[in-house]
Amino acid sequence: MLAGKRILLIIGGGVAAFKSLILIRQLRERGASVVPVITRAGEEFVTPLSASALAAEKVYTDLFDLTDEAEMGHIELSRDADLVVVAPATADLLGKMANGLADDLASTLLLATDKRVLVAPAMNVRMWEHPAVQRNAALLKADGVLFAGPTEGAMACGEFGFGRLVEPDEIADAISAALSAGPLAGKHVLVTSGPTHEPIDPVRYIANRSSGAQGTAIAAALSALGASVTFVTGPADVRPPAGVNVVAVETAQEMLGAVQVALPADAAIFAAAVADWRVASANASKIKKDTSGSLPSLEFAENPDILAIVSQMVDGRPKLVVGFAAETDDVVAHATAKRDRKGCDWIVANDVSPETGIMGGSENAVVLISSGGAEEWPRMTKDQVARKLAARVAEALT
Repeated sequence: MLAGKRILLIIGGGVAAFKSLILIRQLRERGASVVPVITRAGEEFVTPLSASALAAEKVYTDLFDLTDEAEMGHIELSRDADLVVVAPATADLLGKMANGLADDLASTLLLATDKRVLVAPAMNVRMWEHPAVQRNAALLKADGVLFAGPTEGAMACGEFGFGRLVEPDEIADAISAALSAGPLAGKHVLVTSGPTHEPIDPVRYIANRSSGAQGTAIAAALSALGASVTFVTGPADVRPPAGVNVVAVETAQEMLGAVQVALPADAAIFAAAVADWRVASANASKIKKDTSGSLPSLEFAENPDILAIVSQMVDGRPKLVVGFAAETDDVVAHATAKRDRKGCDWIVANDVSPETGIMGGSENAVVLISSGGAEEWPRMTKDQVARKLAARVAEALT
């Protein structure tokens, strides 16, 4: 269960805070020790005395308590745990976490910790559905923060909908899952993500519209299953997830070099949208307009086919090689042909026509092409696609 595990539990301010006391008891019954931290708003709903009595630990509330700083500074407190849990996680706490704010003990601990973080949101349904809160939640997920809920149900305010705190036993289960070894423990997975930028001159480059969101979500999902992830990313719009080995590159040639250095791996997932061509000889200085009106002449060269190179390796080929195919028509036919041509095991294909809103958007609709044929997945968020693909990778490697 959780024997010997140490949980730092941050209790936010909200009616659901009373459930944190039940959570403390359940975690201790499973063998964990719990160190409670209560925000100032949280103290309006639960008392430090009640939390301390149930946890049999000192409760921390004040960032500027000099005695605590002498005994256990906030840096040590943030790292002397196996997992940091925020329950309930209010809209305020999620906003502070997403934007790197640290104006009290709880937010400072969350910014200073080097451990994984799990949050259990709880707030009014309208607050949860607010675009700002959804942006913050998406950003935290991309950063590798784990979420338990929220769920749908009746709320203390009399409204009904998503935003209700999941039950303490479900949070405890999520904590157990986060601290378990995971099906990919001991496995090394290589993930590429984002676009590549191929320079024309020092201020111009060739690129595409990839945001890197899907590759980032895949890396986070694999890490959540226990994999050691090497994340080779081009200049993406989204930040890389926490808990992975990030290798930043710009061009396709740099990406190939980083991939070769990262091998061997048990699996390689090539989600990057690598530019097919580069300018053969990029200008060392900015190309100026010709006053005669003539256009500059650019000579192109083909970039290395990273997916094909790794798929066709004789020695050291990963057990599972997964490619991506972004198509605008005849998705299954083109993706199937790509799988055969490249020699990879799977192709994850999608339609990125402008009307789909997928390229650069928050959702995806993919078809998994394998030796067994084409399997169409329903449209879902990119996080959900990532978790489903990560589960399939785990099945293939175990």
